Amino acid sequence: MSTDRRAGPARRRRPPRRGAVAAWAAIAAVGLLACGPAAQPPAAPARAAEGPFVRVLGTAQDGGLPHAGCACDRCEAARHDPGLRRRVASLAVVLPASGRVYLVDATPDVREQLDALADVRRPPPGRVDRSPVDGILLTHAHMGHYLGLAFLGREAIASDGLPVWATPRMGDFLAGSGPWSQLLSLGNVELRGLAPGEAVDLGDGVTATTVPVPHREEYSDTVGFRLRGPRATLLYVPDTDSWEAWGGALDGALAGVDVALVDGTFHSADELPGRALAEIPHPMIADSVHRFAPAVAAGRLRVLFTHLNHSNPALDRDGPERRALEAAGFAVLEEGQELPL
Repeated sequence: MSTDRRAGPARRRRPPRRGAVAAWAAIAAVGLLACGPAAQPPAAPARAAEGPFVRVLGTAQDGGLPHAGCACDRCEAARHDPGLRRRVASLAVVLPASGRVYLVDATPDVREQLDALADVRRPPPGRVDRSPVDGILLTHAHMGHYLGLAFLGREAIASDGLPVWATPRMGDFLAGSGPWSQLLSLGNVELRGLAPGEAVDLGDGVTATTVPVPHREEYSDTVGFRLRGPRATLLYVPDTDSWEAWGGALDGALAGVDVALVDGTFHSADELPGRALAEIPHPMIADSVHRFAPAVAAGRLRVLFTHLNHSNPALDRDGPERRALEAAGFAVLEEGQELPL
């Protein structure tokens, strides 16, 4: 039995895209050879209703879907059909036994993402909830991952001492530049340093451990999070440079991991006309499928893609790229989806 749930109304599907990307024929063949005919993602164990879990709050790259200022067919369709929209990538860690809820990253879509937690973190009736979550874990200082902190300030929620975990360099960035420094001076947030490799005990048997991630470091370093719970361990790396940039550290990051939610920003370099890959060196989904196929085929690892750019054809649920991805045993993460910890 599947352990995933979908929050909210069912989504309508777009018509299939015409044509297939040639690289996906090879990927599908790899998946079929490695996994056997009609390979499916490995099933996860049933989740007890009261156990800790992760809820997916967003799966889009920083610009969202529809993307700001874009009139492509996919963005225009999402503007007219709310079921095709995607919020910026974020997770909630939900601990039903204690009632605690934590965010991983604070996105520009944080208002709607807090609304999506009303069933597990019900706001007080008739007034603003000054403590809408129990804390926020930040990965880095690119726009989609921290701009939502602004809603904690006095212009909006006016939170009081809400814990925000960040690496020392990320913390220095927040403390040294407005308007983020005002959150600290007014006491809206309480900044808690978190060194790479350090773990935070979130309660209910769940820990969050930082994993150093190679990525552009204009303002801060970047981390992912290993979320370990009583039933499963999940690795969250929404934003990274190529897997080659990790060197041998990738094997260590994946050791003991049951589910990996990883950077699926681009399907292939064909999406980036006129852009230098060196400026945005995310791993292509095609490369990730090739790299992780043996572990997925053996049932040791479940891999789902998140942080998808609006240009990514894997967003199209009935498109050939999505079908090839699923035939190879992989999946695209969906908003509202839940995974046990």
